[in-house]
Amino acid sequence: MSTPMQQVPPQTRPGTDPATVVVTVPQRSRWRRSLSQPKTLVGRVVLAAILVVVSLAFLYPFAWLLAASLKPRGEVFDNKLIPKTFMPENYLEVWNQLPLLSWMWNSIAIALLAATAVAISSSVVAFGFAYFKFPGRGLLFGLVLATMMLPGAVTMIPIYLIWKQTGLLGTWVPLWGMNLFGSAFYIFLQRQFFLGLPRELFEAARLDGASYWGMFWRIAMPLSIPSFVIVFLFEFQASWNNLQAALIYLNAGSVDEFTAPLGIAYAMTKYSPTAGGHGDYQYVMVASLIVTLPMLLMFAFGQRYFIEGVATQGRKG
Repeated sequence: MSTPMQQVPPQTRPGTDPATVVVTVPQRSRWRRSLSQPKTLVGRVVLAAILVVVSLAFLYPFAWLLAASLKPRGEVFDNKLIPKTFMPENYLEVWNQLPLLSWMWNSIAIALLAATAVAISSSVVAFGFAYFKFPGRGLLFGLVLATMMLPGAVTMIPIYLIWKQTGLLGTWVPLWGMNLFGSAFYIFLQRQFFLGLPRELFEAARLDGASYWGMFWRIAMPLSIPSFVIVFLFEFQASWNNLQAALIYLNAGSVDEFTAPLGIAYAMTKYSPTAGGHGDYQYVMVASLIVTLPMLLMFAFGQRYFIEGVATQGRKG
């Protein structure tokens, strides 16, 4: 017959309350602490060197593009980061050579429409999956996520035939119209943020007579601004760089209606010696650099929301 196990009171220092139990939190392992915060001079130098090398590897293509945009025709592809002959007038001549302003305006307008449409529609669908509890919700949400497994080549022809039947080929609508129905990845992202919001907020608003749309617009949306901005930035960048859709749906006969990526591809063909051009690729480099600047500015101004959205996972204290 076993005897009952006796509880041994925790050892305490003299003069302290025996009921007080001190819980020690295990520290991080020594190797992780030394890796993230090296204390020796050699460790800090090695870490700084690694960061510099990785940063230069990422910055090299941009530096090469900047150097190529300042070179004359015969030196564009000499792979030198410091041009022998500086040609700053390339940045003035490119506006006469190419309708770059029209291309950028078209890309900005289409990207704004696409990003706004997908951010709002995905947020509405995500709020429905996060708040409402109905039979088959998990199955339906799984089907939505399953659409991400389909390659774009599978749906390319059916989507093209749909837009052809509507008679909207050659317009901007096919470049952003599909975003009115949301995106599976953005729905998943927004749903995770909405699930982090206290449900008591919505129950209290419901008791006060708020409608479902009012709960979404007045409570969910203001609290999920960081995630909304993330979705907006992601889609703006995706639409801005979307060459394939512009190549399929825009009218190839009207150069002024091209987007920036399609216009740069057209310029590459225009200046190609095999197509009768003179090899003036320096204008293509200038156009590529100018087209890159809006993305850099957007991420610079939206960085705070991006970091906040990823760090907080949509939870508000």
